[in-house]
Amino acid sequence: MSDVLVPTYSNLLTALSAWLGKAGEQLADPDTVLSARLAPDMFPLSTQVRFACVQAYEGVSRLRGEAFPPVWQELLEEGRSGAAHPGTLAETKSRIDTTLSFLAGLPSGALDDTGSRAIAHDLPTGMVFDMTGAEYARDWALPQFYFHLMSAYAILRHQGVQLGKADYLQHAFAYLRPGTIPGA
Repeated sequence: MSDVLVPTYSNLLTALSAWLGKAGEQLADPDTVLSARLAPDMFPLSTQVRFACVQAYEGVSRLRGEAFPPVWQELLEEGRSGAAHPGTLAETKSRIDTTLSFLAGLPSGALDDTGSRAIAHDLPTGMVFDMTGAEYARDWALPQFYFHLMSAYAILRHQGVQLGKADYLQHAFAYLRPGTIPGA
């Protein structure tokens, strides 16, 4: 589980930070993009980024059976008020950096023995999902993370930030066989 979740969170949060960097370079007033949303009933970009970070903290903490760190609650509160207080691009990127530091500070194999852990995931609505750690990671933690990540990507693209698949999969270029880039 450590070899799947931690690199996934780290690689894609790094990509998200780079997307925000491109927004800063390409948009005339980049901080205004943080208030953008795809639909009136969706959270704005600022919240999508914060909630992507929330998912990384929540997934790791829940699987390890640990209390959520205080920054988790801060991100939730900031996210819920993201429309009224979107913050700045610099603050948003700082939240990602803090999350990446948290992930980098995890001991090697931090999640390896969590696949069979019983997870009772209760929602504020009163619904409770009973899963194993492996089911939670596969069917809840990663889909929730990807939802917020891809919402952020779509908002940025919709606002005119030039992003493509290479921006999304930038971490995969570490595996590129030399000499196989067409036209290079």
